Amino acid sequence: MNYLRFSLLATAVSASLFLTACQSTSSPQVRFLPDFPGTSQRPVLSREEASRFTPQHYFAYRGLYTQPIADGWAPTPIATSGINTDFIVGPQKGGDGANYTQIQQAVNAALRQQNRQQRVYIKLLPGVYHGSVYVPADAPPVTLFGAGDSAENVVISLALDSMMSPATYRATVNPSQQYQPGDPAWYMYDLCASNTSPAISTTCAAVVWSQSDAFQLKNLTVVNALLDTVDSRAHQGVALRTDGDKVQLEQVRLIGRQDTFFVNTSDRLNRYVTDHYSRAYIKDSYIEGDIDYVFGRATAVFDGVQFHTVSSRGTDEAYVFAPNTLPSVKYGFLVINSRLTSDNGYKTGALKAAIGRAWDQGARETGYLAGKTSNGQLVVRDSTVDSGYSLLNPWGAAATTARPFRGNASPQRDLDDVSFNRLWEYHTQVLLGDRHDVQR
Repeated sequence: MNYLRFSLLATAVSASLFLTACQSTSSPQVRFLPDFPGTSQRPVLSREEASRFTPQHYFAYRGLYTQPIADGWAPTPIATSGINTDFIVGPQKGGDGANYTQIQQAVNAALRQQNRQQRVYIKLLPGVYHGSVYVPADAPPVTLFGAGDSAENVVISLALDSMMSPATYRATVNPSQQYQPGDPAWYMYDLCASNTSPAISTTCAAVVWSQSDAFQLKNLTVVNALLDTVDSRAHQGVALRTDGDKVQLEQVRLIGRQDTFFVNTSDRLNRYVTDHYSRAYIKDSYIEGDIDYVFGRATAVFDGVQFHTVSSRGTDEAYVFAPNTLPSVKYGFLVINSRLTSDNGYKTGALKAAIGRAWDQGARETGYLAGKTSNGQLVVRDSTVDSGYSLLNPWGAAATTARPFRGNASPQRDLDDVSFNRLWEYHTQVLLGDRHDVQR
């Protein structure tokens, strides 16, 4: 595929110039991105500014925000080849060495037998596993890995909706009493099952939920099977939620619609917290959804990831990212060497998806309060965006408050100025073409 860079000085960029360029080009694949400093609708980093946004900076610290500890986390590839483990899950007990048929059974057994903080490996044989998987906060490092030839061969699936009642949640998540008092993750289940609200909310709508540090997933698929069984209104259905530090995903497929991946920071009681780092590294993976489908407060780096936006639910808006980074924290989400793709509903229709928006969490009543309200931070760099995304307005108004997007296009800007959004691009290629858009 041939790319042609079409650069415009930020001070001269306007909607009419963008539209004229789109209509007059003879090439079906064109790169449109204003030069530094960009525009108020599409701010662009300089090379010097972009040098700050690297995995090394995002992963430099752990611990409390007020007392950060430098540890320079440098994730290494998840090694599962040749691993011998006593915890093997398969569709049939005894087949290919499987001693469990449910993943949660293996997790419970592994945590009961593990007295030290050595990593626990749980091997999943090819098959579809219906049910949730919960890993508690005090678990040792856990690696769940698929033994198939690709991530598609091992699927963890369940249909959970943030709008379902606690009674429906109990019937869906624990139909055979998989979770029992005394189980390592019982408290996680009970927090949601005993909820007295009419709906369980997003915090209880995850198929796979880990509160532990150093949690790893490799070579498997997690699906929130709610998908298009619901209407286009708010139905948060999380495939994966992580709350711990040093989380790693490699060759993983996460599939849902609204709120597919909740890369989060919370406490044992399932409450949002604002005091410490939670870091995550997502490598060579695929994430699918429609609204805010990668969201949360963690510091996360997405490297070589395909984000695929779908129109099948008929929503009237679409956003890939919705970070709710605290205003005092410099690093939220970083996307590098990745692809943002969309289906034909966005590529050929009038409605276009947005790259993302800030999540002004907790400010519904007060409105955005500069310096107090979360001010999501995100950089998309050295990546490609297809024609299903808005060329003129790639960023939307903030979730919760509807605060209009306002990028800082001053050449002398402060990248952490809380009066502006902190959503940036660098070396983005916007491709006006259909080929090679989807690779699952």
